[in-house]
Amino acid sequence: MNTENQKSPTSRRQIFKVTAAGAAAAAILHPAVEATSRQLTEKEKLSRIASSCWPPRHIFKSRPGRSRQDPPEVLEMKKKYGEITLHDFPQWTKDTYPGVYHMDLWSSVFGDPADESQYVQTTYTRNGRTRTYYRWDPSKPSSRKWLEELANIQVKTGTRCCHISNNAPQNIADPDEEKRREGVRVAKIWMDAASILGAKTMRVNTGISGTRIMPEAKQHSSGYPRNEQIVIYLNQCIKSFKELADYGEKKNVAISIENHWGLCANPLNIRIIIDEVNHPYCEATPDFCNWEHEYHMFHGLEILMPYTKHHVHAKYWDRWKTEEKDWNDVARNVAILNAHKYTGTIALEYEHGPMNGIEGSLWLMKEVMAAL
Repeated sequence: MNTENQKSPTSRRQIFKVTAAGAAAAAILHPAVEATSRQLTEKEKLSRIASSCWPPRHIFKSRPGRSRQDPPEVLEMKKKYGEITLHDFPQWTKDTYPGVYHMDLWSSVFGDPADESQYVQTTYTRNGRTRTYYRWDPSKPSSRKWLEELANIQVKTGTRCCHISNNAPQNIADPDEEKRREGVRVAKIWMDAASILGAKTMRVNTGISGTRIMPEAKQHSSGYPRNEQIVIYLNQCIKSFKELADYGEKKNVAISIENHWGLCANPLNIRIIIDEVNHPYCEATPDFCNWEHEYHMFHGLEILMPYTKHHVHAKYWDRWKTEEKDWNDVARNVAILNAHKYTGTIALEYEHGPMNGIEGSLWLMKEVMAAL
């Protein structure tokens, strides 16, 4: 989906306004939607699909010297499919999903694992535990060369990076200004990388001080519960995303928020952040399954679709399958996209289930294609 003719903040709000008619239309199942619109051709449907690095993440080569032992299921996948790097992924996409040429690239598999000059040592804290790891740095000269090589591979294979699912920037909502500014700095150098690859959008997480859990309301002196802590985090997050949206406009890369834990686990928080940022280069990238409870399924997607222009993650995740009900209704999710006349790309993210990630993503592709 092109980003030409971007709307002003005022018109963006008009476009994103949810009407009663739109909400009612989203409740209609996909056969009825198809009855009122032209059926897409197979080629048109394939142009909407994007491969994702997430389902085949286990077959990506890792840096030498990694001490962790692969579990049996990972060893089995590597034996069956071999190992690849991100430079192999464009051709792998074409071979695995014939007719698909869009790609959603995951930050954790960027870089040449054999080239130490592309990485920097860093630490992060999550749930009270501090860990040290090596992070790929897009600003390194060797990394820039590697990026340009990947861009050339895209041209040769006829593939396109449409989105980067980025976990690298940390502490975007942290009350500590130094940590927050560092998170913004890292996000910006990744936006430089996204621009080189031609990506239209890049996800940045709204994580809170290394944890993925949102603070809860506490009893207040007024006698009523009040969540003062989350307001601090929202203020910091809004400040960060305003800066990143301004930078993204210069790079022609929209910064996007996925329901990916932390503040953004709640779709209303995503809506608050995007409304407060109020910038055409700040939008949502909703995921079908990244919710904290089943009643966010479908309803959360409905909330986010008016804020979604370019990219969506289609997902199957068996955490939402119980003896009573299977909430993983791919067709119902795609029907919501159709009802909102969404025309952007849809990445295949098979999280976990009875199949391995690659087999599952092929099954997911059929489900999405059938519902479009």
